[in-house]
Amino acid sequence: MQFVFDGHNDVLLRLWTHSKDGSDPIAEFADGTTVGHIDAHRAREGGLSGGLCAIYIPSGDLVFADPDADGRYVTPMAAPLDPLPSLAIANEMAAIALRLDQAGAWRLCRTVKDIRGAMADDIFAAVMHMEGCEAIGADLSALEVFYAAGLRSLGPVWSRHNVFGHGVPFAFPMSPDTAPGLTDAGFALVRECNRLGILIDLAHITEKGFWDVAKKTDQPLVASHSNAHALTPVARNLTDKQLDAIRESRGLVGINYATAMLRADGRSDSDTPLTDMIRHIDYLVNRIGIDCVALGSDFDGATIPEEIGDAAGNQKLIAALREVGYADADLAKLARENWLRILAQTWREDHA
Repeated sequence: MQFVFDGHNDVLLRLWTHSKDGSDPIAEFADGTTVGHIDAHRAREGGLSGGLCAIYIPSGDLVFADPDADGRYVTPMAAPLDPLPSLAIANEMAAIALRLDQAGAWRLCRTVKDIRGAMADDIFAAVMHMEGCEAIGADLSALEVFYAAGLRSLGPVWSRHNVFGHGVPFAFPMSPDTAPGLTDAGFALVRECNRLGILIDLAHITEKGFWDVAKKTDQPLVASHSNAHALTPVARNLTDKQLDAIRESRGLVGINYATAMLRADGRSDSDTPLTDMIRHIDYLVNRIGIDCVALGSDFDGATIPEEIGDAAGNQKLIAALREVGYADADLAKLARENWLRILAQTWREDHA
């Protein structure tokens, strides 16, 4: 088994949503459930040893568009969110992450040493991530507080606009060059992330925003859950020019399991073969190198291939990659080591 450290999941969103209906989020994760993609038992079964766990504020007005007869669709952008309700929700999700840590259901990790220690102890290694920074606000006063609570990675925007910048819509086929990039507040956020050592995630940002970050950051360029636009031209995927910049920075792309970002027809359909995933992995490895490709499942946030199903099926992808010729050393890089290298560099650790 190749143990996996995964670049993106939305398990905190699922646990928070269910808690509003009376569910105990600690029990749901620790004891297991039949819903969603990740809990402690299914993660252990599939070798999912940890990952970046997103604090994401849902957009209640977002309705995904249906494809037309030619498979084309454009989902209208979600409206910007109010900061104060966003902060309240983010605090509630962060509290769930901390309670899971206190209960021993997972280990909230702030260093790569923490991650490797949790893996050795067979405890899920969770890293707090924020997907869209509506909860932080332009004055950045909340950023230090979230950092103290364990935040070590963030995406300035989700697929909606905010005070920091602009997100791309869910659309096929479409270029990621859909709107402006960072605002002045966005550039200030990049500077503060560089100072603190918080990873900046370029998933969901416009192409102009991507280049704005690339010009100002001192970190490797990272898109935690995105695929190749040349193969599936959804706005969320990365162009060859963006991929080349990631390679030049020795950054990373985490393969997204979302079928709409894998299939040539851009459809959200769980009847998607693993060969579509391998097609994207092969393309990225050939384009940017084995050291710059990893996994970013989007578990609990997307429709994934039914052959994987949930976290328990994660090793099926590893097995499929082995069957097409990936050696164990390269599988270790794809599964976890590339992520741990990037995190160690961003978090300024001498030893990973």
